[in-house]
Amino acid sequence: MTDKITRVSTDVGGTFTDLVYFETDLATGKQTVRTEKSDTTPPDFEKGVLNVLDKGKVDIGSVDFFTHGTTVVINALTERKGAKVGMITTKGFRDAIEIGRGNRPDFFNLKYKKPEPFVERYLRREITGRMDYQGEEVTPLDLSTLDETLSLFRAEGIEAIAISLLHAYANPAHEAALKAEVEARWPEVTVVASHQITREWREYERTNTAILSAYVQPKAQRYLEKLESGLTDKGYKGRMFIMQSNCGVDSVEAIKAVPITMVESGPASGFWGAAELGRIIGEPNILALDIGGTTAKCSLIENNQVTIKTDYWIERDRKSAGYPIMVPVVDLVEIGNGGGSIAWVDDFDKLHVGPHSSGSTPGPAAYGRGGEDATTTDANLALGRINKDYFCGGSVEADLPALDNALGKLAGRLGNTPRDVARGIVRIANSNMVNALKLVSVNRGYDPRDFTLVVFGGGGPMHGVALGQELGVKKVVVPRGAPVFSAWGMMMSDLRRDYFVTRLMDGRDRETLNDLLGATMDQAREEYAREGVKADKVTFEPMVRCRYQNQEFAVEVPVPAGPVTEEVMERMLAEFHEIYEREYTYRLTAGVEIIGIHLIASSEVGKLELVPLPKTGARLEDAVKGTRMVDYATEGEHEATIYDSTKFEPGMSFHGPAVIEDPGTTIVVHPTNRVFIDDFGNTHIETRTEEEG
Repeated sequence: MTDKITRVSTDVGGTFTDLVYFETDLATGKQTVRTEKSDTTPPDFEKGVLNVLDKGKVDIGSVDFFTHGTTVVINALTERKGAKVGMITTKGFRDAIEIGRGNRPDFFNLKYKKPEPFVERYLRREITGRMDYQGEEVTPLDLSTLDETLSLFRAEGIEAIAISLLHAYANPAHEAALKAEVEARWPEVTVVASHQITREWREYERTNTAILSAYVQPKAQRYLEKLESGLTDKGYKGRMFIMQSNCGVDSVEAIKAVPITMVESGPASGFWGAAELGRIIGEPNILALDIGGTTAKCSLIENNQVTIKTDYWIERDRKSAGYPIMVPVVDLVEIGNGGGSIAWVDDFDKLHVGPHSSGSTPGPAAYGRGGEDATTTDANLALGRINKDYFCGGSVEADLPALDNALGKLAGRLGNTPRDVARGIVRIANSNMVNALKLVSVNRGYDPRDFTLVVFGGGGPMHGVALGQELGVKKVVVPRGAPVFSAWGMMMSDLRRDYFVTRLMDGRDRETLNDLLGATMDQAREEYAREGVKADKVTFEPMVRCRYQNQEFAVEVPVPAGPVTEEVMERMLAEFHEIYEREYTYRLTAGVEIIGIHLIASSEVGKLELVPLPKTGARLEDAVKGTRMVDYATEGEHEATIYDSTKFEPGMSFHGPAVIEDPGTTIVVHPTNRVFIDDFGNTHIETRTEEEG
């Protein structure tokens, strides 16, 4: 038996690839932590992972547990760099993905065009055979035209086939038979059937999900295989786990079969990390904000639980309806505001920030890589919030002439000074992010004053206090290792699968509900057993999806994992009214019906447990690097004390104005704030004055 356990996680972001290394000494319980960042390397993202392992001096051969999150799926979708897909569907329904929904966002635009389907019409083929909504066969499956369809697909260079048949969520027998026949007649092609991904109703959403999964599958499989090969060449002998969008990890084998489940793997791990951090520090209600180089993402966590939904869309904005992906994804709001977000002036001389980003190449103007546009990072540098002599942790020499030139161009357009422009950039970026945080809190019936704001990513700590003060949150917490917190969150994740099953029934039909829950639990146990996970190691969290009769929208109500008794049913119905009223502001006296279940099946696979940091008796004065003038954008200039975060110890406390410099980020502490370092090295910032409570 080894005397230590080593865990490594890597997260591929739009700008940087992050690494977190945890080594736990089993004898003493001492934990050694290392973090590292390197540039993301599109299109060969696996190179960035191998590079950051080398940069972090990781002996991969001695690692016991390796987890990985990646943007390869979302990049393939947004950049249109996936496979050429053919589709097979029920006769009469090949235009469902083109008809879509009536959710036209640009309502008064007479020239509005719906998003182009990922499969052209002549490659959407039909087949005879039909199930009804209860899963009963109406018309037998007829495969007599399949050879003709496959011949067309071969001639057109199809790389992947998506199968989505009407009402397959209720009975997938036809889909399974068709998939097996296609694979038998054309073993080389990738085949994806909708029931492999989701068992929910909504034909358009389910069909589009199958298509997008087929679209990314060949590329995702190649990527994972290259990464596996690269790790093996470096001596890794263990299993690799992949972060999914549902805040859990899964095996590489399972992810290869349905890679669309990792469409938002990076953000999911960060939000799960925030939930686990809340559990550790005794803060069950969290507003989590991740500000990276390209985007800002936020989510609300209640009672240490992250909300998982399947109502997920990509490329949805004010002018486009976007594309639905019906897989379990953490409930989040994402905006184009990050450290690399470009500031620009419109035709009416109005300043904007984002959504376009400078990325890592060329990056912000101050990077000195040829970037000519001012970004949020440039504005923070110009205001003294970032140390020009410790830029990017001292790894980059700030190009101040390029910074001055970028801000000067905007100042000339606006008729202001460069410093005023920098203040404006920071304030606009903060306003954009406050609005995003309100979308996941105020707009859903939650009061931000009841929550703690946890900020991470490279930009989160820099803007967190200003956002927290605007929202009136209890306090702001910056996790230890905030710049690589998404990678850290992967180490806190369990092996997890979410099962969404549609079955329409009366709100008091306990027998049908128990049968559905039991069958789904059995399915989960069987799937885990095939991967060597024993049944007694699988835990279940069932939720029942309820709505008022004849209404469209449903909410999830948690129930115990055992049989649904009469008492449990009464409690479930009472909770439904409360949850529905909080979500939609009203309740009805109408009857309640059940539309299905959401079952979370999880198993622990090496989850990290943190231990308190040791105390050496170091003094706060030892962490002071000096002072400098800092412009707080809304609170004027103040002389701030500059601290080195690497010299902090549990129990240290001080007041603002201050700036805490970390190798990967900067924490801006405003004048009236009080700072406290907890037992695990997290930075707590109290934003309320005594009068405010």
